[in-house]
Amino acid sequence: MKTDLTGQIERITFFNEENNFAICKIKVKGERNLVTVVGNMMNPTPGEILKMQGKWIDHPKFGTQFRIDTYKTQVPATEFGIKKYLGSGLIKGIGPVMADRIVKEYGSKSLDIIENNISKLLKVEGIGKKRISMIEKAWEEQKEIRNVMLFLQSHEVSSAYATKIFKQYGDDAIEVVTENPYRLADDIFGIGFITADKIAEKFGFEKDSILRIESGILFTLHSLSNEGHVCYPFEDLVKKAEELLETKRDRIVEAIDIAKHNKKIVIEETIEQENIILKSVFLSQYFFSEKGIASRLKSIKAQSSSIRKIDAGKTLDWVQGEVTIKLAKMQKKAITMALDEKLLVITGGPGTGKTTIINAIIKIYKKLGIKILLAAPTGRAAKRMNEATFHPATTIHRMLKYSMIKAGFEKDETNPLKCDLLILDESSMIDTYLMYQLLKAVPDFCSIIFVGDVNQLPSVGAGNVLNDIILSGMFSVVELDTIFRQARKSLIIVNAHRINNGDFPFINSDEKSDFFFIQREEVEDVVKTIVELGKVRIQKKYGFDPINDIQVLTPMHRGLAGSANLNVELQKALNPGESGLSSLFRGNREFKVNDKVMQIRNNYDKLVFNGDIGAIGQINFENQKLIIVYNKREVEYDFSELDEIIHAYAVSIHKSQGSEYPVVIIPIVTQHYILLQRNLIYTAVTRGKKLVIMVGTKKALAMAVNTVKSEKRFTGLKRRLTW
Repeated sequence: MKTDLTGQIERITFFNEENNFAICKIKVKGERNLVTVVGNMMNPTPGEILKMQGKWIDHPKFGTQFRIDTYKTQVPATEFGIKKYLGSGLIKGIGPVMADRIVKEYGSKSLDIIENNISKLLKVEGIGKKRISMIEKAWEEQKEIRNVMLFLQSHEVSSAYATKIFKQYGDDAIEVVTENPYRLADDIFGIGFITADKIAEKFGFEKDSILRIESGILFTLHSLSNEGHVCYPFEDLVKKAEELLETKRDRIVEAIDIAKHNKKIVIEETIEQENIILKSVFLSQYFFSEKGIASRLKSIKAQSSSIRKIDAGKTLDWVQGEVTIKLAKMQKKAITMALDEKLLVITGGPGTGKTTIINAIIKIYKKLGIKILLAAPTGRAAKRMNEATFHPATTIHRMLKYSMIKAGFEKDETNPLKCDLLILDESSMIDTYLMYQLLKAVPDFCSIIFVGDVNQLPSVGAGNVLNDIILSGMFSVVELDTIFRQARKSLIIVNAHRINNGDFPFINSDEKSDFFFIQREEVEDVVKTIVELGKVRIQKKYGFDPINDIQVLTPMHRGLAGSANLNVELQKALNPGESGLSSLFRGNREFKVNDKVMQIRNNYDKLVFNGDIGAIGQINFENQKLIIVYNKREVEYDFSELDEIIHAYAVSIHKSQGSEYPVVIIPIVTQHYILLQRNLIYTAVTRGKKLVIMVGTKKALAMAVNTVKSEKRFTGLKRRLTW
């Protein structure tokens, strides 16, 4: 039997933005203790009055609760409630301190003053015209957002998405969503086709609607690009779309033709062996990027170099004295080829002398007065390059200089880079789109040296560019496979090569080693050991900073030893703090000041990129802003943008590409069997600079070492380079 209940929200114990499920403590008139209320609520705010219908339930663990079926909200009427409401961070420009001042001045009329006579707030200490403008805008936005939320809630869209939708479309939000909900998947980060499709279904869009099918095809291609594919075979794409959309083949083929006509996709036919015609489908940006890469590489290779030819023998003798190292045969070959070739690939694992070669090449060309640029895909890789060569190095994104006005990179074919030699490190992780943007900005006379390790995981983004360049056979390649004597002293390097060769690593190391394996059979014990290592043991023995020097790398996101749970446990251990005004909840994630976090998408407006790691410096509830510090640079985030960051005490191995950390801890358990493979573990081990610790079972490690999964990426670059 349904019961009515009215009360005021005192605090939010839990709120999940994905499904709007909330647990609140409510003050009910006549009740001494706070009442626990559970159910789906839209952006509940302390101070709000809820008029609810529902029923009382007895939870076996948490006792008596009131479960909401339906409810209505009212703004608070009492001074206490208004103060709590305004101080909750609901309105930009008003935090707890300012809320207290406003209520002291205007009491129970405070909300009416904000609504109808906001200029009166000038009487409140600390409020000027600028802040009034901010409060007025936020108040109006909040009312409109609530209208949008009420509208979208009935269509099963979370309040977090409602804020994003309002931010994207403003007052047109309801109209846009009503006319074409599939636009959400294209326009808004964090809303995919599945969510948009649920909304569309509520609006009466049929399953065989061409609008739906075209959006589903584009979603499928985007999903495939996230798996690394630049294109996909036509028939295989049709089958995947059939599974996703549950509609007939002829409608899918019709929608593909429409997407092609709208220039959203490109269909390319190629003749394969035995005269079989293969049709491949590309998202347009990847087709033109891949085609552009091939064209630019050919043009650069064909053009004469601006670097004058020099005597290789004399140069090698001179540079050997400069680097004070006796160069090995393959190192000499690489340096000689770097003097002659317009385009050169140098590939090899750790300890094979890549850095020595780069240093030697830089010294030679500096002596000649040649303009050299050094770049890498990530900030950490660029920093490492700078430290190893004593030559300025930067990320590719920063070198190309993103312009918000241009909505693209400043450096391109009309405004090329000023260099005669470009050296690119960690080239294996440069994806198709970024490589094209880079090559557009490289002048034809420039020489390029690609340095990388093709045995690592390929790029996170679509493509397998470095590998395709090598396999094309059209460019000179030096493969380094000899570990130098000094490097052999490191068990990290020795074991990395053993893993890469399919051999079980040496795990019976002494206490002076830089590689350890800690046997733990149960996953719970693996997690417990990792937390102990990160919090106490490594710092106590080696002096490494638990947050800045130690990085946990895990194969998967889910599970007890996955990044999600490890981040929760490591946050508790390394940044316990107190929950409250200094922390911010987003779903089941709690962000605190000093938390270690990672950006998970390229944001050109903020100049932060996928994989950048920083720390939360400030959480401002009054302005609903959060400051993250990346390498001493402060970057501001709106609360609605927090799906762009994740906790980074533990990150996936894929996310660690291009980075290097003083200490790496790797959980390796059989529960991760789906992703236990050789190149994944090899990549994780090679991220450790001074210490690598594996925690888990020998069985899981053996599974990884012995598993070579052929994850074919569909690309056309190798073929284009040979045409």
